Amino acid sequence: MSDPEAQLACFMAKFSPEIAARGRAVVDRLHARIPTAMRLVYDNYNALAVGFGPDERASHAILSVVFYPKWITLFFLQGVGLDDPHRILKGSGRVVRHVVLAQAGDLARADISAMIDQALMRAKVRLPAEGEGRLVIRSVSVKQRARRPGG
Repeated sequence: MSDPEAQLACFMAKFSPEIAARGRAVVDRLHARIPTAMRLVYDNYNALAVGFGPDERASHAILSVVFYPKWITLFFLQGVGLDDPHRILKGSGRVVRHVVLAQAGDLARADISAMIDQALMRAKVRLPAEGEGRLVIRSVSVKQRARRPGG
């Protein structure tokens, strides 16, 4: 399958209908919000990740939507140092922070929306001001953990 959108749909279909639908909605809403971002897809051993960044370099990615069997997580890939007055960000590493999304509409919550804006403004490489980002399948792991609970 060579069409990246069709490939991504197949990757998402490995998850339960609820997780697939929530994750698809989050990816679509984030793409609508930042249409100039490149979307980099990694169908890895542990999870399906869709990164959003200014170019095809994974190290420049700013945000990532990650599908797990039971939840969808929004990662702030340059999240250390973001202002987090409501203490919604989780993680203790040197770079990344995250928040689990209970529904796609969580992206519109004032605290999460402000965090996204802040992450975009503070990115080490900013998104292009114009144009349309592409969807690129970066890697597909042959061996993968079950994508559905109990699977």
